[in-house]
Amino acid sequence: MKAKDQIRVDRQFNEDPKGRVFFDDTTAKITDLSNVRLLRCGVDTVRQLYRGLIRPEILVLFEKPGEIVNFAGERWHAGRVGRDSGYQYKLQNADLGFILLVKNFNFKLDRVGPHLKIEVSPHAIDALSPERLQARMDHYADQLMTHVEVNQCAVHLALDLQGWKPSADLVAHMHCRARTHRDISGINELHWTTKAAVYGRGETHMFGSANGIQLAIYNKTEQARATDKLDFWEAIWKRRDSFDDNDPENYNSDEDVWRIELRYHHSIVQQFASGSLDVNTGLPIDTRTYAAFSAHLDGLWRYGLGQFKLLARPGRFEPIWTLIRDDVTVDVPVDSLLDETEYKRYHKTSKGFSGKNVELFLGNFVSLLARERVGAKKAFDRLQTWECWPVIRDHYAAKEMSEHDIYKHIKNLLEERHVRWGRAV
Repeated sequence: MKAKDQIRVDRQFNEDPKGRVFFDDTTAKITDLSNVRLLRCGVDTVRQLYRGLIRPEILVLFEKPGEIVNFAGERWHAGRVGRDSGYQYKLQNADLGFILLVKNFNFKLDRVGPHLKIEVSPHAIDALSPERLQARMDHYADQLMTHVEVNQCAVHLALDLQGWKPSADLVAHMHCRARTHRDISGINELHWTTKAAVYGRGETHMFGSANGIQLAIYNKTEQARATDKLDFWEAIWKRRDSFDDNDPENYNSDEDVWRIELRYHHSIVQQFASGSLDVNTGLPIDTRTYAAFSAHLDGLWRYGLGQFKLLARPGRFEPIWTLIRDDVTVDVPVDSLLDETEYKRYHKTSKGFSGKNVELFLGNFVSLLARERVGAKKAFDRLQTWECWPVIRDHYAAKEMSEHDIYKHIKNLLEERHVRWGRAV
């Protein structure tokens, strides 16, 4: 059943597309959101990916992990990173607001590959326009690699608001097509049926997967205070703190700010690029760079709120969801292309191809690995470098399995063969 909005009216009960009073014409319930203050919706994180060939002199920077080194005219902290990141090294300058993840684990050093991911913090995003930020990231990429080409980008979009906080039964009313739940320490409650997690005292709710679309709802005031960033965020809220023209200065420092954040993996952004069209030209949209993609962030925000649906009851949206979908625009200094674009994600299908081929291959692959006593980690690394890896990955993604789930699947199959057949394999 497709969910519908409740009727929006003004305080005199006249229908108004910008009204803050909502009327459910079936139950006659009235919800007044006049006290909700939409402070700011902006880009919280940018992740820009690049392909290229790492310059040989760059590796010298990581010979002594933990040291401060010179790179691109700035001072950086050089170090190694965990394998879960997908990269071996990092250059970090928190003052500038950049982290450079270098050398993809799954590609050889002497090959052109996706060897760089640049992560940008909120204060750098706030200080630089999309064009200037892109130029800065491109400069770092040119200093790190030759044969440079932009690969794709990913973003986190965050709405900060006051006068609203999630109800105790939020999880029960959130409907989404989430894939897998990512287990993080500190979880207070798990809701496996909705792929949701509730942390602490119910102050953080997480839905979805980190390698898809993820929704986070949390107390931003508490989080900013814990990370010593409250002064920074209060300055942002005071400078650009309202979508309400009648009350432009409505940030209240005595009241907690709650954040509703949509986190997009770069693979989801690529699906947008493949499926969305410019209504005037019929051409696909460009999402490879943050500068190009920034004009489409309003479309991305609205799409996310359609993937995660907060319902008051079956078939009816909670008024807050209608409000933040229709009244919020992403605060970037570019003209939005929302009205000039038909947004749609393109999902690869297996037409003309049987997924059984993947299953049969993986079974035989694991049997050979077991015979040669090859470990799951080494096997998975080799599998990801194979030309057919995208087909395997997409097959399991359609079964709601992430890359980490595929690795665990291989590991479990290997263990089963060793335990059941031993050296006989």
